[in-house]
This record gives sequence, structure tokens and C-alpha cells, in this order.
Amino acid sequence: MFVHELKLSELPKNMEMTYPFGVFAVQEILRNGGLRFERPVTFLSGDNGTGKSTILEAIAAVYGINPEGGSQNFNFHTVDSHSNLYEFIRLVRKGSLPKTKFFLRSETYYNVASELEELARDPMEGDLAFASYGGKSLHTRSHGEGLLSIIENRFGKDGFYLLDEPEAGLATSRQYALLQEIHRLVQAGSQLIIATHSPILMAYPDATIYQFSEEGLEVLPLEETTAFKETKLFYDDPKRMLHYLLYQ
Repeated sequence: MFVHELKLSELPKNMEMTYPFGVFAVQEILRNGGLRFERPVTFLSGDNGTGKSTILEAIAAVYGINPEGGSQNFNFHTVDSHSNLYEFIRLVRKGSLPKTKFFLRSETYYNVASELEELARDPMEGDLAFASYGGKSLHTRSHGEGLLSIIENRFGKDGFYLLDEPEAGLATSRQYALLQEIHRLVQAGSQLIIATHSPILMAYPDATIYQFSEEGLEVLPLEETTAFKETKLFYDDPKRMLHYLLYQ
């Protein structure tokens, strides 16, 4: 593991319940003394608004990756929406440094694609800007195709990768393809921390799944996660679930 643990400093009393420190995930990490990353793949799961993306943003900022997305070499920003949580985070790192780092955010994918367009206009860069992203502009691909193209072509050996809801825009079959890519990266010595709602992705063997829920912060097997239970509830009996949702 390139990053073994995330620790949060004690917060000043007047900041404890302000954003981002009052966010559920931040409070739970404080209460539990941090987050440990003991396996190549760690998933952050939980309902919308629990703070998964806030945590990933902070890790990216501490680790020298553009919190809006991209690699350590991307310096663009459209809106400084990331919080100052990174100022209170310490990452416990051991061993060698990763050969490459990347923060893939589904919500800022368009911005990353546009930044590559700008780089391609540089006479010194030209088409080389697209070389590590499948050889052509990401704007010529669909959202899902572009996300997979980045992972397939840009992600490689001994890398440290943060992924925020990578399943967005992916058909079920493409989520299976993403599982295969995750396995390729793990076998090549990479570490991934992934925020997701997808039980398909969370099925990756031997991953750590952290769930933020009403029960607090828990480490759970796939079958006990809310994402798995709620998806299974629908597919076990879709007619009954639709009746409950629409006609009760």
C-alpha cells in the first residue's frame, strides 16, 4: 500500500460542526480514529451526502493531485469547490512512491476532457496530449466510454488511483469491464480508493468496504451493505417493489 492510513487532526471547537467538519463521514472518521487502507482496493459506500467525495477530495489534495480531477500534472480549476479538510489530514505512507497518481471524478470528467483539448492545442504537446488516453479526444466518446478509456490507457503499474462514482454512465456490461480493469491494476501493484454506489464494483474480491450509514462507520462484507440489500430487494421481486414505491 502506498497509503496505509488517514488520520484527522483534532478540530478547533468553533469548527467542529461547520462544513466540511460537520459532514457525517468526517465525524465518523474522527470518532474512529482514522481510516486504514490495508488492501489494494478500498471502497467507500453510503447514501448521497454522507461525505464520500469530500474524503476523496481531501486525500487528493494532500497527495498532490488536482482535487478537481486528473493527474498530479493537471492544474486547472473551474470552481474552487473542494473544502479545506485536507489541511487537517495526515496520510501515513510507507515504502516506495507510486509511479503515477490520478483522481477520476465522474462529475468533473468533462473538465478533464476539456483540459486535454487545451493541452493538445499547445504546439509542444499536440496529439501527444491524447497518447495516454486512447489516442483521441475524450470529447469524441460518450461519458462512459471516456471514463473507461482513461482507466484502460492512463492507469497502469504501481499507481495510486482515486475514483469517485466511476460507475456513472456505465452500462452493466461496462461495469463488468471496469471490474476487470481494477483486477489488472491490482495485479500490477496499484492501490485504488473508490467511492461508489455499485454493488457490482464492491463485489471485487478481498476489498475493504467502508460503509457510512445510520449505524456509523462499519467495515462490511458486500452482502451486508445497503447498496447490495436495496438492489437485491428490487431484483428479487420488481413488481412488488414497484407496487410499494408507486401505489402505497
